[in-house]
Amino acid sequence: MKVIPVYLPQFHTIPENDEWWGKGFTEWVNVRNARPLFEGHNQPRVPLNDNYYDLNDVETLKWQCKLAREHGIYGFCMYHYWFNGHLLLEKPMEMLLAHPEIDIKYCISWANHDWTDGWKASNRAPKILISHNFDDEQDWVNHFNYMLPFFKDPRYISENNKPLMVIYIPNLIRKLKKMLALWTRMAKEAGFDGLTYVYQSAASSFDNSWDHSLFDYGVEMNPGYVGLAFREKNRSFFPKLMKYSREIKRLLHIRRSLLPQKAVTEVGKADYDETWRRILSLRPASDGPKMIPCAFTDWDNTPRHKERGYAYQGVTTGKFKKYFGELLANTKSFYDTDMVFVFAWNEWAEGGYLEPDKKYGYGFLEAIRDTLKEQKDE
Repeated sequence: MKVIPVYLPQFHTIPENDEWWGKGFTEWVNVRNARPLFEGHNQPRVPLNDNYYDLNDVETLKWQCKLAREHGIYGFCMYHYWFNGHLLLEKPMEMLLAHPEIDIKYCISWANHDWTDGWKASNRAPKILISHNFDDEQDWVNHFNYMLPFFKDPRYISENNKPLMVIYIPNLIRKLKKMLALWTRMAKEAGFDGLTYVYQSAASSFDNSWDHSLFDYGVEMNPGYVGLAFREKNRSFFPKLMKYSREIKRLLHIRRSLLPQKAVTEVGKADYDETWRRILSLRPASDGPKMIPCAFTDWDNTPRHKERGYAYQGVTTGKFKKYFGELLANTKSFYDTDMVFVFAWNEWAEGGYLEPDKKYGYGFLEAIRDTLKEQKDE
């Protein structure tokens, strides 16, 4: 079984974050500043041995990859930020490419959403910090050519000579079919048999206004995916809502003061066990793209959103091990893939991480390693 956690590169400084969030900003700033907001709230999260690492250092990347491989991780799905040739947080992935001795598989997930200041925009519409022009067809060529050296890396995750190309929210791209056709042609010209296209966002999964058949796989990106799957009222209006996403995007610029608002005074809470029970009840549809199941360690985005955030209660590494084992069994029985995604390797400011911390130690990683070994020995 190929266990693939998503990997966040926002643990090194870049000029843009210095400008938008303050000098020296990385994800650790939000993590360090977090405070408990209710009784028993697991905040702040503290990495084991106070390892607030810097991804400018290749030794950090080597440590992460060695740790992952020692615990049965197949590879990372690394977030990639491309804004019409403007790259953000590209250093870890480029560093990995430059060091072929590092033993890890990996693939790209183009996180193709705009960046906003939504973390701080509690009383106003979020300000767009950097956006995309998806209609620029020359940019499609330039983007593919940037990614091609990664696709050619022997460590890059591929299926049937088709490198995995994950796009976070493909339905934002108006000329999606044309862009994918171009990328497929360019991949074949480069010696591949095409690309294996994967969409990732839970919102994309439940938006019926775009052609899912353009993709080979979709990710059940939990816990968001299962949350939408079990909100029956969203099943009826969500596709219509997303159909007008461009208009909604425009309306987001309207000041929130023009709309009726209810003050948020308490963190939203969810039950870990109930969410996992729902995940384990999911079954992929017989039509459409094949689905990739997804485990989650935890979720708590209060370091970013404070009282407007959401947190899970009842999390333990023992529970995660039990549920992860059941998810692997489900994957073998019901899913047409040997891949399982995990939220996440290092989403510290959203509470989802496998890396060791002060509370759990190596517990989440050991749960994956031991479960894989147990199922292999059966």
